[in-house]
Amino acid sequence: MNPPASAADKRRIEELFGTHINRGQLKYLKAGHLDVIETERLGVRFRDPFSGRRMYDCFSSAGSFNVSRHNPAVMQALEEAVDSLDMGTFCLLSEHKIALAEKLAAIAPGDLEQVLFASGGGEAIDCALKLARGATGRPGIIATVKAYHGHTGFALSANGKPHYRHYFEPLMPGFEFVPFNDLEAVRRSISKETAAVILEPVQGEAGIFPGNNAYLEGLRRLCDEHGALLIFDEIQTGFGRTGKLFACEHSGVIPDMMTVAKSIGGALYPNAAVIYRTIPRLTDFVAAHPAFHITHNGGTDIACRVSLKAIEYIEEHRLWENAARMGAKLKAALEDLQREQPKAVRDVRGLGLMVGIEYGDEFMGPLMSDALAKRGVFAAYSGNAPQVMRFMPPITVTESEMDEIIAAIRGAVHDVRRLLPLAMLAAKIPGASKLLNDERVQTTVFNFLRLFERSGAQPSERHQP
Repeated sequence: MNPPASAADKRRIEELFGTHINRGQLKYLKAGHLDVIETERLGVRFRDPFSGRRMYDCFSSAGSFNVSRHNPAVMQALEEAVDSLDMGTFCLLSEHKIALAEKLAAIAPGDLEQVLFASGGGEAIDCALKLARGATGRPGIIATVKAYHGHTGFALSANGKPHYRHYFEPLMPGFEFVPFNDLEAVRRSISKETAAVILEPVQGEAGIFPGNNAYLEGLRRLCDEHGALLIFDEIQTGFGRTGKLFACEHSGVIPDMMTVAKSIGGALYPNAAVIYRTIPRLTDFVAAHPAFHITHNGGTDIACRVSLKAIEYIEEHRLWENAARMGAKLKAALEDLQREQPKAVRDVRGLGLMVGIEYGDEFMGPLMSDALAKRGVFAAYSGNAPQVMRFMPPITVTESEMDEIIAAIRGAVHDVRRLLPLAMLAAKIPGASKLLNDERVQTTVFNFLRLFERSGAQPSERHQP
């Protein structure tokens, strides 16, 4: 099927998506000018056939595309795997599982040498939390405020924003939430009933907050003192994203378990894993209860072949070093922009190519995603902090590509800045700021603006190839 290009075709796709998949999601995407169709996916870009724009992918499906879109080496590995393999029977011995497990054990820091496979990030979190409770015989889990760990059972219970949890409560018992980067809060909460402390070394959906070294080191000490396990969720941060192969390498802190997913699939075939330490408490429990966590779709033979090639590509090209260089370039440019536009840009933070730019109000998120899309940059604001725009392009991005991305960001901030006086004036009206920051209000207002924009478009604009 050839990519559609007309406004009528797009309306048909939108109607079918809304009818059969999710009408609410469609409204949400349209509000932020994120309702694009991905075609010609290659490298760090794709094309939207309706606008005709070549878009820089600065979202990368929350860090899933570290090795780029449609990477030729990974594509070849998938094609070769499909020629001779299928998914394989989940419980049988497999040379492909063994090869990937050996590679993960070799590249993971410290004595993280044992592997359990999963089908995706949420399931990997489920597996890690089950292992923590089973191995310790304790019920308590300490997670962080605004954490994001997925939407499956245990993972959803560990999500640190009530927005995700409250429709489905009661969830798993025993979960407690403390502020991120607050060691004293953990000290007050941890006890002999605590099975594990779980956190992201860099909070992603919360708005790109790196854990400082003293905090992470302190967590390691507290867990050791109380016999609790330390779990790092490296689903977004792993495999070079932060300028190290794994984010925990910045601090030198070795967790007891580390979950990985997203980019391990090479943007082609999903896979995930829990990598855990070779310590008796964990290895003995798994040996005694080999079926405590079963996955039919994680660690499949095809997935392991693809994952192995994705990791080999990252190692061969030392992509974590490129992430560090390009991340430093992006962050420096955004910090210059912050100095120039202090009313528009409140803060810039991140590690490697996991960078966030924070605006003054939540309603700035949809405004900026719209302005960026019009300048050829696809970026998404943080789910738990809409005032923070995440920039996470594939870590293969070149210097010239980064220059173009930075120029687009500068232009988008300039575009939005012209709307700030009106928006800030409206925000001063009693109750208006809270209203403007309400996601449902934003979705309604921006969808209305999109309809107005579309109705005013010229025919040539509506039918760009």
